[in-house]
Amino acid sequence: MSTAAKFITPSASMAKAIMTKEVMTETIIAAKLAKDLTWEAIAEKVGVGAVWLTSACFGKNSMKPDLADKLCAALDLGPEVSIALQAFPHKSWDKVVPQDPVVYRLYEIVGVYGDTIKEIIHEKFGDGIMSAIDFSMHIDKEENPMGDRVVITMNGKFLPYKSW
Repeated sequence: MSTAAKFITPSASMAKAIMTKEVMTETIIAAKLAKDLTWEAIAEKVGVGAVWLTSACFGKNSMKPDLADKLCAALDLGPEVSIALQAFPHKSWDKVVPQDPVVYRLYEIVGVYGDTIKEIIHEKFGDGIMSAIDFSMHIDKEENPMGDRVVITMNGKFLPYKSW
């Protein structure tokens, strides 16, 4: 076997350590349920925001080794989960409109208000976009006698388009 092939072909022990993002997510959710923890409680143990942590646990962001290890310690999970949490994700999703009512409503909001959001961003900042990389989001509950309200705050850096 060539030297290059040794680096490409995983050993039997290496193959056991490789975990897909899907299996990682299922493993994390099972541990979360078994420990009866909320995403907020786990995020507090890890020292990060709950929205970002949940996204990483759902495979949409990668974690630095120290954060992945803290999460695994909090949930009593093995090193294979830490390795999977550190792997760079594919930032893609199904192009079909989701049927889950919460996710569908977010699509509806963008469908109805997306052009308005874009227009107001352009008026206030110029021609550019809001970053989803240099970004944070918080989800809060506002108690209201007419019915509790969901408050979603998105905070993204403005990135102007460049001319060259």
